[in-house]
Amino acid sequence: MGPLDDYDLVIFDCDGVVVDSEVLSCACLTDAFREHGVALEPGEVVEQFVGRSQAAVEDYWRTELGRDPPADFFPDYNRRAAAVFVEQLKPMPLAGKVLANLPLPFCLASSSELDRIQLTLSVTQLDCYFTDRIFNAAMVENGKPAPDLFLFAAKRMNHRPERALVIEDSIVGVRAGKAAAMTVWGFIGGSHCRGRDTGAELSAAGADRIFDSLGELLSQ
Repeated sequence: MGPLDDYDLVIFDCDGVVVDSEVLSCACLTDAFREHGVALEPGEVVEQFVGRSQAAVEDYWRTELGRDPPADFFPDYNRRAAAVFVEQLKPMPLAGKVLANLPLPFCLASSSELDRIQLTLSVTQLDCYFTDRIFNAAMVENGKPAPDLFLFAAKRMNHRPERALVIEDSIVGVRAGKAAAMTVWGFIGGSHCRGRDTGAELSAAGADRIFDSLGELLSQ
């Protein structure tokens, strides 16, 4: 039996799963906060925002800092991230091979803004694998850890949630997948997982399996 025999659909998160982007994006977010007078350590940014949408950053400004984000905060952050991604972003090892040979339908469900997703996939040359099968938090009422995005993706792909496998690297993503009654595998192959016991964190959040190589999706 293959590892995917029990499923009809695979739903991939984007950042930290198909592309190794979390260290880069968190560094850019840290710099953007610093430029606007907020000193956060990179580790704090990882803990607070990995797997979450822009709305979570906005909420942090309002609830933790007591004010709306400056008008130029997100444009500044997005410019930084886009420039860094174009120069440094890499696909996750084996991502292209896995996507080219996966024996099941698959799609992408990400908390990122759509233009960021499109840039990410274009820079890493993975865009050809997802085409019109890209879903993001702006398409649903509630982002991760709510189940809305994964349920929406499964519905659009015409598959039952209980037959879907989610590949996630964040606590909020794992919780969202489990809340959607899906099987969730916690992926710890990204650079942001080094030096942290991410596997234990994802298991505690409800991940059904922990793995560190996308190649395991094709192994027999």
